[in-house]
Amino acid sequence: MIKVRLYRPFDVKRFVEALPATTKRIAVLDRTKEPGAIGEPLYQDVVTALAEAWPQGMPPRVIGGRYGLSSKEYTPAMAKAALDELTRAQPKRHFTVGIVDDVTHLSLEWDQAFEVEPEGVTRAVFYGLGADGTVGATKNTVKIIGENTPLHAQGYFVYDSKKSGAITVSHLRFGPKPIESTYLIREADFVACHQFEFMEKLDVLALARPGATFLLNSPYGPEQVWAKLPREAQEAILAKRLKFYVVDALAVAREAGLAGRINTVTQACFVAISGILPREEAIAKIKDAIRKTYGRRGETVLARNFAAVDASLAALREVQVPSRTDSVLTRRPTVPQAAPEFVQRVTAMMMEGKGDLLPVSAMPHDGTFPIGTTQWEKRSIAQEIPIWDEAICTQCAICPLVCPHAAIRMTVFDPKEMERAPAGFKAVPWARKDGSPLEGMLYSLQVAPDDCTGCGICVDVCPTRSKQVVKHKAVNMAPKLEHLEAERANYEFFLSLPEVRPGFDTIDGLRGSQLRMPLFEYSGACSGCGETPYLKLISQLYGDRLLVANATGCSSIYGGNLPTTPWSKNADGQGPAWSNSLFEDNAEFGLGMRLAIDAQRDLAHALVRELRAEIGEELASALLEASQDTDEQVRQQRERVRKLKAILPQLRFPEARRLLAVADSLVVRSVWIVGGDGWAYDIGYGGLDHVLASGRNVNILVLDTEVYSNTGGQASKSTPRGAVAKFAAAGKSVGKKDLGMIAMAYGNVYVAQVAMGANPVQTVRTFQEAASWPGPSLIIAYSHCIAHGIDMTTGMSHQRDAVKSGYLTLYHYDPRLGMGGADHPLKLDSRKPTVPLEQFVMKEGRYAMLAQSDPKRARALLNAAQQDANARWQLYEQVAGVHRVVTPEGSAAEALAAGGKAADEAGDPKAPDDANAGGKPDATRSEETTS
Repeated sequence: MIKVRLYRPFDVKRFVEALPATTKRIAVLDRTKEPGAIGEPLYQDVVTALAEAWPQGMPPRVIGGRYGLSSKEYTPAMAKAALDELTRAQPKRHFTVGIVDDVTHLSLEWDQAFEVEPEGVTRAVFYGLGADGTVGATKNTVKIIGENTPLHAQGYFVYDSKKSGAITVSHLRFGPKPIESTYLIREADFVACHQFEFMEKLDVLALARPGATFLLNSPYGPEQVWAKLPREAQEAILAKRLKFYVVDALAVAREAGLAGRINTVTQACFVAISGILPREEAIAKIKDAIRKTYGRRGETVLARNFAAVDASLAALREVQVPSRTDSVLTRRPTVPQAAPEFVQRVTAMMMEGKGDLLPVSAMPHDGTFPIGTTQWEKRSIAQEIPIWDEAICTQCAICPLVCPHAAIRMTVFDPKEMERAPAGFKAVPWARKDGSPLEGMLYSLQVAPDDCTGCGICVDVCPTRSKQVVKHKAVNMAPKLEHLEAERANYEFFLSLPEVRPGFDTIDGLRGSQLRMPLFEYSGACSGCGETPYLKLISQLYGDRLLVANATGCSSIYGGNLPTTPWSKNADGQGPAWSNSLFEDNAEFGLGMRLAIDAQRDLAHALVRELRAEIGEELASALLEASQDTDEQVRQQRERVRKLKAILPQLRFPEARRLLAVADSLVVRSVWIVGGDGWAYDIGYGGLDHVLASGRNVNILVLDTEVYSNTGGQASKSTPRGAVAKFAAAGKSVGKKDLGMIAMAYGNVYVAQVAMGANPVQTVRTFQEAASWPGPSLIIAYSHCIAHGIDMTTGMSHQRDAVKSGYLTLYHYDPRLGMGGADHPLKLDSRKPTVPLEQFVMKEGRYAMLAQSDPKRARALLNAAQQDANARWQLYEQVAGVHRVVTPEGSAAEALAAGGKAADEAGDPKAPDDANAGGKPDATRSEETTS
């Protein structure tokens, strides 16, 4: 084998010298695909090098293959398949290995059972959940083995690009010789399943070799667990004669104050079972690793982790495996039977982690995948779910508003529907006597038990408490297993209820928005995410006519990641059109959407005017002039467009065919440009500023986590002074850019800063005002993040505290209030700070760790940050008190139009020289087709 380490400049002489003189055939493997090229790059260079420099006679025959595309496995068996191909009388000139290509038939078959791993290597596989600590614990185990034993160790990991909550599989090898296996483990000596719910949907024992050890994190003890396993798992344990251990890692972690972080528990159990080191020495090394990993977070964090380690071994129990299977449970299908055929056939394979086994023919030929597929995923990762107490609920609508995953929802419905409801379904009369169309209907609040992540944010924000039990609220967390089957039935019925969409002129915006079906649901964002509630909100307000230009980042990972996407559609097939772009050009990308829509609308208007007689005066006038400010008006416009599209095929004019192609653009669209602070404040700021200056009707939503959340927590220009982040390890020394104040300088940009947890009513109102403003709007939405080092359960109340301390100021700047100078455009929506900044920021790990490691610098930066907060409030107060005259939208355009008309009348050579300038169609119709 020859490994090319420097690709270009390609050293022809050295390459030819490296080949034995007896070489007859060469297989060149490229890890790339170059569509349209004769062959892949290295293949082409090798062919050229041999043609130019082979010393004598006919050069070796060269064939080229692709491997490892899309991170696919490349195993010794696949390498052997490439070598075997060389021995054939007529080898394939081009081939692929590692995929099943049943379209071009270029793939090579390989022997799945072929193994070359040496004896003496211990192999372990750990199944975990993103953010439960499994990956980190495996990495620490590699360090412990490598630093404290004569053994070599390797960690190899499988996890998708979702945020926390996705399945992770950690592969660990260690042995007396160097580990060079760059592929996954196929047969493991030790298998650990760190989430009990995996047992009912994954074949976690498929990789266990006969006689291996199995460790299960289980809420059931050694006497009860066997009956709780699906029959397939029992059969595998018996057939492979596995040694079986259980530990209630969640209980141990909870008692130690670590909530769902079970990594220290399961790591201690593995080390104890495997016998890598003597038990006492192994525990000491684990604690050393904990101190290195979490030392900067303070002694309290260390003490909790140490307590979890000490309690782990006492909780570890061996299961006496019965001699036969007796379970009445079976492993449930990956997706429900009601899922579409494509989801059953393709998406389900990806969910199972078997996507590499899909043949090429299974992929959509045009690359499109169905939307709204998160509804079939049913991850069921929560340990606890919210249960509604209808007796004390005030129907405030805050809990469904803040739910990061759209897993708790509210609705109203006709009382007659209760005749078909499950026995346990709860509903109460609509409580608000305000004369709205909802009076007399029933209200229900329902959780999706398999889609809830158990973050508890809904309970945190619930304002209603029982008068009898202080801690009891209208929504309370309860063990999922006790309620799972009943809530599954309740949620299925809930989804069957017709959607009620009262107009915002009949109900307040907060409740009205939450009665609407979310068209962004069940995302793979971190449990308790602060970003996704804002996206869910715009999908509820404008989802049936929404276009989203999304900047790469967290929102692209949980928004458009295979195998599933949370962007969905309603019962009429209407939903958001979503597309992702890069950091550096997303604002321009979204502006392009707006320009394209406007161009299509203008063309449609011109064609309607031209075909007015054929369409009908009444319909044409309504299509051109009807308002589209409310849902009902939009519905009426859609009905007019439907009538128009029925008329146009009957007309023989080319203009009719052109109008048919753009008729849907007669329905208003809401364009939103979405991204994080890394995009808006940093890399894409130039483009964002350009779009703000364009005057176009676009809405910009900045999901402000104050850090590059998706790429590991690097500092951005939104990171506040004193916060620790990557590239600001000693605390950021400069303050946060005031993006809102910069945007206000234009005068004609609607600007707002919101925090849903601090003021949900202001948040909903702001989104509605921004969307209604015909020019550019900018909403800076403060989003708490797991990177802040906070308890995500209290993320929304943490936002409220941010406002109280002056860390964050809520406001909105509405240009309409300054038109004519009658009012002040800037309105402050939060009060003067009432608590010191330090009281708030020290609840966050990104500030507390600096106070732990460098108290003097932390104090200096905190003092400066307090001055920043004071100065910012004073500045906003002053600006809010200033009368500002804003030029009405359209005035400049009208002035330009007037000037152009005058120039045209005067014969100005710069004026348009024909009646069709601006792209309007010629008034003369023709029956000939034009292009």
